[in-house]
Amino acid sequence: MKITVIGAGNMGSAFVKQLTLAGHQVSVTARDADKAARVAAANPGAKAVPTAGAAEGADAVVLATGYADAVAALQSVGALDGKVVIDITNPLTDDYMGLTIGHDTSAAEQIAQAVPTAQLVKAFNTVFAQVLADGSKLHERTVTVFVASDSERAKHTAVALAESMGFETIDAGGLKNARYLEPLAGLNIYLGYGAGLGTAIAPTWIRQA
Repeated sequence: MKITVIGAGNMGSAFVKQLTLAGHQVSVTARDADKAARVAAANPGAKAVPTAGAAEGADAVVLATGYADAVAALQSVGALDGKVVIDITNPLTDDYMGLTIGHDTSAAEQIAQAVPTAQLVKAFNTVFAQVLADGSKLHERTVTVFVASDSERAKHTAVALAESMGFETIDAGGLKNARYLEPLAGLNIYLGYGAGLGTAIAPTWIRQA
């Protein structure tokens, strides 16, 4: 698939790495063009592109920015009509120990309202950048990606991308269930940083075979 990654930070660079290794055609864009260029240069086959028009021709757009920058970032990359957007954001407080919104809405729902022509799917928000960068295996187990969307096409696209990178997936239902996934990410962040477990952790669900 042709994938545009918005963001060249830890998560963005991890996506570029794993998507490129999985054989996808990856473009990366960011507010800092030099940083995007460095990420692309570190991953043979990836390319850095200008922000304007970065979504053109992409099968999916990975939103790898902070939540506060998400809407502006999406609005800057060109037309998103019918475009699959994978939202990985979490609405974190400045100290990363809490969420700024929740219960009756979510970051994903707020972003979807701001870009209504896109097909938004929540995914990868419970995966630390270190885990994503290192690959789909953690302590000899496959890491789980939870996927929530009101668009079956967007959900299938996110699942296909995750599985192409070696991750397991769980269908988490409609987009409103991002209200559960974002607090789950908050718990994971607390355990990693607040409780000192480190970032080599990831949540999953145990199921009977």
